Amino acid sequence: MRGAADDMDGFEGEASTASMVSGATSPYQPTTEPVMAGRGLRGLRCDLEYMRSLYGLLKCIQVVLALLSFICIETVMECSPCEGLYFFEFVSCSAFVVTGVLLLMFGLGLHTHVPHINWNLTDMLNTGVSAVFFFIASVILVSLNHKSGSEISAVFGFLATLAYAVNTYLALRKWKFGRSQNMRQTNDYMRARSESRDVDCRPEIQRLDA
Repeated sequence: MRGAADDMDGFEGEASTASMVSGATSPYQPTTEPVMAGRGLRGLRCDLEYMRSLYGLLKCIQVVLALLSFICIETVMECSPCEGLYFFEFVSCSAFVVTGVLLLMFGLGLHTHVPHINWNLTDMLNTGVSAVFFFIASVILVSLNHKSGSEISAVFGFLATLAYAVNTYLALRKWKFGRSQNMRQTNDYMRARSESRDVDCRPEIQRLDA
């Protein structure tokens, strides 16, 4: 009986050791899910470098001016005709939403998780279109509703136009600089490749001459 008990103790020890080894080498660890969750939360960070840059400051100014334009246009109670007011309301609300989403994407670094979208080109198109539509809506609002107290909304609209126009100019310069740099690198690569081909072909030409 004592020998059987020793055998059972040895068996239990081996079983526990085997279970510990199998648990250590098993790919289904209980800590896998918290680690993945930590990686997902680690991507949400505030990009202070972008927020302090000129592009980040312009983006914040655009969001604030678009919001103030929308709030001011909502306080207008009388309009005759009202088409200009409705158009300005649509432009200010659309600019606030789209620019706010881009600010969150750039400010939190979320655009790095979607690399197949050209975010610089997207931002340039948004600022350019917003500048044009804000200018048109502000001019129409001033010309059609100059007696309804909508001048304050038009002032914010013109300020938003200026902010979007400056951002568009800077983005266009950045895009042209990046394009010219890429073309220069491509030309250097093609020149180096052609020179390497000439070097490889020279020994055979000399052999034929000999």
